[in-house]
Amino acid sequence: MSFEGDALRMSMDWSVADLDKVQVLVESTAGSSHPSSYHLDELTAEAEKGVLQAGGKPALYTTTDICDGIAQAHEGMHYSLASRDFIASMVEIHVKATPFDAMVLSSAGDKAVPAHLMAIARLDIPAIHVPGGAMGAGPCMKSNEELWHMSVEVKERNMTKEQFLAFQRACCPTCGACQYMGTAATMQVMAEALGLALPWSALIPATNAEIRRMARAAGQQVMELARTGLTPSRILTKEAFENAIMIHSAIGGSLNAVMHLIAIAGELGIELKAETFDAIHREIPVLVDTKTAGKYPTELFWYAGGVPMVMKELINHLHLDCLTVTGRTIGDNLEQFARSEMPNYAEMFLANYKLNKRDVIYPIAKPLKSEGSMALLKGNLAPDGATIKKSAVVAEMMVHEGPAKVFDSERTAVDAFLNREFLPGDVIVIRYQGPRATGMPEMFYMSELIASDPVLSKTTALVTDGRFSGATRGPCIGYMGPEALDGGPIAFVKNGDTIRIDIPERRLDIVRLQGIDSADEQEIGLALEKRKSEWKRPDIRHKGALGQYTRLAKPALEGASAQA
Repeated sequence: MSFEGDALRMSMDWSVADLDKVQVLVESTAGSSHPSSYHLDELTAEAEKGVLQAGGKPALYTTTDICDGIAQAHEGMHYSLASRDFIASMVEIHVKATPFDAMVLSSAGDKAVPAHLMAIARLDIPAIHVPGGAMGAGPCMKSNEELWHMSVEVKERNMTKEQFLAFQRACCPTCGACQYMGTAATMQVMAEALGLALPWSALIPATNAEIRRMARAAGQQVMELARTGLTPSRILTKEAFENAIMIHSAIGGSLNAVMHLIAIAGELGIELKAETFDAIHREIPVLVDTKTAGKYPTELFWYAGGVPMVMKELINHLHLDCLTVTGRTIGDNLEQFARSEMPNYAEMFLANYKLNKRDVIYPIAKPLKSEGSMALLKGNLAPDGATIKKSAVVAEMMVHEGPAKVFDSERTAVDAFLNREFLPGDVIVIRYQGPRATGMPEMFYMSELIASDPVLSKTTALVTDGRFSGATRGPCIGYMGPEALDGGPIAFVKNGDTIRIDIPERRLDIVRLQGIDSADEQEIGLALEKRKSEWKRPDIRHKGALGQYTRLAKPALEGASAQA
């Protein structure tokens, strides 16, 4: 009991009666930072009403996030992944310093959603996540990631500046997470798949009144969780993470989710390995046809039935006895969902697009792709593994061999592209981009330039110890371990070395060294050891927040979390 704390509360909006109520933190990443967070104050206002209606006392807090789209192509991208850990820590500080009995956390963005899920797992008090929903579709079903290649089209005079500016003005018409199955959309789905968000709450169109009703219901339900004592550690079991990985495979989800789910599991002491993702993705096919690898914006995923519809298709694979924040199991939730009017209500919207739900979510008997979206590659270039979104790779690049062109920053690689220095068949290597080197920025600009080139997109690969956006298309391999700064083999690659990518066999290898004709595996190994002995670790240092993160960050495929 804090007599001074109670007195201080009484100076605000508290009554004497409020002091004995369940105290609920209602926190979001609301702010003027980007469209995934700009509207979240509306959702926290509804969650606050729900807590009040159920007899609790809410308190509104915010720690806003940043947008990877806005952080692209400049120094800001180095801070993106680090922001995840700082947001999670701020929620921890808010809960522990007050303290609170329960919490509702609302977010929609790339790093904000995993940050909130990490905080929920870490703090283990009754909690619900409120996803911030999906942005409306842009013109002609296009989305904002296309601006990158359009900018090159303008430079090369294949598009007018006026056409570019018109699309730039119109392509993000509402608030919410970007319209493709990027990290923001994927992690909203993961929140629901793990059982931490209410059923069918992921990717509600941000302009639809249903999202506000969902937020109010979350405020009411968290009070029930506080009453019954249902905490996240009872929901976030190993089986719950396996369910999430199955759904990640079915939606063709972002590669970033591998790292984020490992980090969330780590908060509970659950060891989740990248090999588990690969094994599940071999078994669970892609069912959801959303951009960027597919056709449709993510708001149509919700209209088609969203996560419950995907769960229905996977019903023979999922652990249906896993608990959720409803207080019921996944199996019970699916039965209740099937009896409700909601699926018909949502599907009516698809008629506006002359579509039905099977255009967006395929039946498992006739999947969109026979295997999942992610593959884990290993070999002499990635002893600890590297990942690729293979569902976004064209057939002719599933196996590829080509000469390395090596860069120590994305900027220099982009300049080389713009100067037309790349040839069909090249394997572009961008290193010193791991969590301990530069905070693990995305290589999205480079990957999008390659994917947008009609020749290079079918002939050229990109390999990095950095990471990729969920919007990434093409043969882009990242999250490589060990990273270059820690002496991983990527640090010793030279221009002209031959790199072989074999996705079906899950291999990533240097198969020939520049200046050495032999492709003998043992000889290559000895030559790489010699290069390592001659290598000098770069003196890469950062001040402030980025310095704190890079000094503590774990490897990418161990979650990249900054914990000693």
